Amino acid sequence: MRAKRSLGQNFLVGSHYPRRIVDSVAPQAGETIIEIGPGQGALTGLLVETGARVIAIELDPDLIPHLSQSFSDCEHFRLVEADALRVDYCELIAPDASARVVANLPYYISTPIMQRLIEHRRCLSEMTLMLQREVVERITASPGGKEYGFLSVLAQFYCEVEKLFDVPPGAFRPAPKVYSSALRLRARARTAAVKDEVLLIELTKVLFAQRRKTILNNLRAGWGKLGLADASGIFGPLSASGLDPRRRAETLSIEEIARLADAITVSRA
Repeated sequence: MRAKRSLGQNFLVGSHYPRRIVDSVAPQAGETIIEIGPGQGALTGLLVETGARVIAIELDPDLIPHLSQSFSDCEHFRLVEADALRVDYCELIAPDASARVVANLPYYISTPIMQRLIEHRRCLSEMTLMLQREVVERITASPGGKEYGFLSVLAQFYCEVEKLFDVPPGAFRPAPKVYSSALRLRARARTAAVKDEVLLIELTKVLFAQRRKTILNNLRAGWGKLGLADASGIFGPLSASGLDPRRRAETLSIEEIARLADAITVSRA
């Protein structure tokens, strides 16, 4: 089974890092674990051994026969041939109300899949994801650093984030050119109060559109995406939220971005 470059496949090999990932998840017998991209089954076999109910989602039809044969005797294993970006995860795990996710994600699609999983946080309590190390550093970054940006705000608004450990290129076949990292996301029981979450996300995109510009300049360029009547509509919310328009987005905390989003929502009413 050769990895397909078109699908961004880099299969985990050996036992050390797959074992570390599964040990960090610590699946319990009977709980539901969703695995995205089982590949050749390095993680799948270890997950099945725990007695958890494993639902594996695989897009590549050429891997389906191998996976089906390898785990044909496992009553608590289910293989689904599907696109992880289109799956309704809450429907998939029924009748269970909650599940956890384990995934070794292709680099090129890791961010959209993470966003999709966050959208289903009502039924996905925890996600342990293998991502490019650079992406994990952005997700876990704090305000004030160059890594802090849209991904940081998106992930940390909805989840508690924790980098677990790095994984070298040699743990994969074919070996990627960069390091990977294991990341844990735990869905927050309650997110910070905000009047319009869709606006919050759009505002974050606007604020970080050009990192070297001030928040005022980015808001002037993106006012239309925020539902404002014209560019002058940004001044009232900036004043109401108490933010210095000369600041850059990377200095703003999530709470400050949420406060500005609420001020924009009020101004549009």
